[in-house]
Amino acid sequence: MSKLRKVGLLAAPVLALVALSGCTNNFNANVARFQQLPAPQGQSFAVVADDPRLAGGLEFSQYAGLVTSRMAQLGFVPAADPANANLIVRMRYDVDNGREKVQSTGFGGGWGGGWGGGWGGWGRGGYAGFYGPRRFGYGFYDPFLFGPGYNDVSSYTVYTSQLELKIEQAGSGKRLFEGTASAQSLSNKLTYLVPNLVEAMFTDFPGRNGENVKITVAPEPK
Repeated sequence: MSKLRKVGLLAAPVLALVALSGCTNNFNANVARFQQLPAPQGQSFAVVADDPRLAGGLEFSQYAGLVTSRMAQLGFVPAADPANANLIVRMRYDVDNGREKVQSTGFGGGWGGGWGGGWGGWGRGGYAGFYGPRRFGYGFYDPFLFGPGYNDVSSYTVYTSQLELKIEQAGSGKRLFEGTASAQSLSNKLTYLVPNLVEAMFTDFPGRNGENVKITVAPEPK
């Protein structure tokens, strides 16, 4: 075997690790939104649990605070009591038990198996929308597709998380907004997942009615 090939085989796993560590800062989510939400004009709102198991918990209160903050930034006004709110924001979130993925490669053969449907690459970047500048990119980047030359077998667990948000008109119960943000990641920690799902949900909120977009949340500035 030539020295050049030896160097390539030895370097490939290192490059794979570098690529993986470099991409974990980005959070990729698929967001679907249906909305007839009127423009914010000081309407009051309250965030409540749409799952009885979450109601009253300190963890839910933490995530509800994130949603409250984002709604307030848009011009809605937090209500001290849901009974006095104009809008009721119902939220639920969850993460599954995960599923194992196995990747096997041979020299020059590239990766086999992989993610169902593929992830694609970075698309167009952010631009100013109705509710202000976007800080995201469309599309996914797959950290597990390292290309040919990586001769190894690896196993990892992929978790699917989801955030559901519904906004209703208080009193009448008329549905004004329905949104779902879901993501696949190597983490099952809600403390990491839910804030990122909230960020994805409120990127260019409330979005176009019936849209389904893939959003990559930019990493926090260092």
